[in-house]
Amino acid sequence: MPLSPIFDGRLRLPLIAAPMFLASGPELVLACCRAGIVGSLPVKNRRSVEGLDEWLTEIGEGCAAIEAETGHPAPPFGANLIVHRSNDALRDELDMVIRHRVPLVITSLGAVPELVGAVHDYGGLVFHDVINLRHANKAIEAGVDGLIAVAAGAGGHTGKASPFALVNEIRQVFDGTLMLSGAMATGGDIAAAQVMGADLAYMGTRFIGTAECRSPEDYKSMILDSTVKDIVETDRVSGVNANFLAASLAEAGIAPQGGGAPEAEISREIADALSARTNERTAWRDIWSAGHGVGSVGDVPRVADLVDRLAAEYHAALAAQQQRLSHLRRDG
Repeated sequence: MPLSPIFDGRLRLPLIAAPMFLASGPELVLACCRAGIVGSLPVKNRRSVEGLDEWLTEIGEGCAAIEAETGHPAPPFGANLIVHRSNDALRDELDMVIRHRVPLVITSLGAVPELVGAVHDYGGLVFHDVINLRHANKAIEAGVDGLIAVAAGAGGHTGKASPFALVNEIRQVFDGTLMLSGAMATGGDIAAAQVMGADLAYMGTRFIGTAECRSPEDYKSMILDSTVKDIVETDRVSGVNANFLAASLAEAGIAPQGGGAPEAEISREIADALSARTNERTAWRDIWSAGHGVGSVGDVPRVADLVDRLAAEYHAALAAQQQRLSHLRRDG
């Protein structure tokens, strides 16, 4: 499907580096934009609205510098807002996003027409993450510009649907910009997402394993040592299904049932104990998230080098697909 003009001539790859709680900062966002992809961050990664103002100023100035140095428009960047009644700071966060005219606003846990309208008023776009068709329909009714299909295997808060099923169902009711999230880590994955019907890939875990990511080195090392068998899905940390590294659960004194299988659940008793001694931010700081694509993360490069690799893989995958097509009959 055609992308918004905000992307025209700005992207090297059809890729968004997803906003990752406690991991994405201005350094990662600007490294992504410099490399030719969309960078984003959660506004909650800066604890105060004043601090958010500083970060958005830094990113805005950094994007202007990229344009001055390269002579090309920088990719747009995004900010993630938690649109839920529990977020008492939402109004102030939205005001700051409006003040800085953030090009892409990524909303989670609620699609609100008034918020969409406020972003549209200054020319911004709103993308909303969904895990099923019901959520997609609500977001469409709210007037969002794009949907992020969060499929099974996504890091952080995750869906349960196959990406094939989820993309196909959404495409039956939505012809706007569609992003696919879940278990992607290579340029071939980006190409596959487009063949399935998505416009952009939405990749998180692969960018934890980069030099510019704010996550601690032990976290990055654990990702390098993990495969899909080391991912545990549970709703006991934040109340919403999410994928975590089993080794980080073990280090926090939590022993997942089922030997660390992807379907394993943390026992309610242990989860209650976790909730009693930590708040959600501390839980996410000490219990580390990753998606099913973790097994494809084998190093911690600079973002520029990673994007070079992803671009080469992407074009190789497209060329291979074109070669496959050349061997097929064209008639009915």
